[in-house]
Amino acid sequence: MVVFDKPHALTDTPFHYCPGCTHGIIHRLVAEVLDELGIEGKTIGIAPVGCSVMAYNYFNCDMIEAAHGRAPAVATGVKRANPDNIVFSYQGDGDLASIGMAETVHAAARNENITVIFINNAIYGMTGGQMAPTSLVGQVTQTSPYGRDPKMCGYPVKICEMLSQLEGPEYLERVTVNSVKNARRAKAAIKKAFENQIAGKGFSLVEVLSSCPTNWGMTPDAALKWIDDKMIPYYPLGVYKDRSAKEEN
Repeated sequence: MVVFDKPHALTDTPFHYCPGCTHGIIHRLVAEVLDELGIEGKTIGIAPVGCSVMAYNYFNCDMIEAAHGRAPAVATGVKRANPDNIVFSYQGDGDLASIGMAETVHAAARNENITVIFINNAIYGMTGGQMAPTSLVGQVTQTSPYGRDPKMCGYPVKICEMLSQLEGPEYLERVTVNSVKNARRAKAAIKKAFENQIAGKGFSLVEVLSSCPTNWGMTPDAALKWIDDKMIPYYPLGVYKDRSAKEEN
């Protein structure tokens, strides 16, 4: 009897991610949801530029590579041209919250019927560890060797809080995967985001606080603890908007 197996929606390609990076966990959660909802054959994923630039190698659904930051715009076009398909983008903080901020905000404002999986690891991972829009105050990076100074660089951008002020979005939630308990909650949020799209409810974004041991200069265990100690206090977990729940109440 099989009690644990690889999701069918994941390919057999080994992940290229660094040891301790939680991209792999999040990929699996997305794939499990595609399997459970039976939508693998009708799903189109949009890969970003960043550490997950090769996401097209890992999912068994159709995938499109977008230019840096343009995944929400590409997803919008794909969904409007193919409304019966399920469309999701998978993006890091540099891709979504920096060069792609306008695309993100306007897709949310229009309540485009797409699903966005947003990976927040508070740093530019693929390009060597520069400060990102989400890097914490005081965080040491390659471009903030003395720590992020808000007087010079401003404060970290809180995507869920910002988008929650728009009328458009259907569902916004922040989760993490640094423990089994939190990974289960993250999967539930991701599943709800896809279910919203299936039901035609509109724009859903799930922000996942993720670890980057390599560029944080930490062991994998220490990086998971850093999420608890440093990231969650600034980026609190929880639902920031759920129009369906509000209507039910």
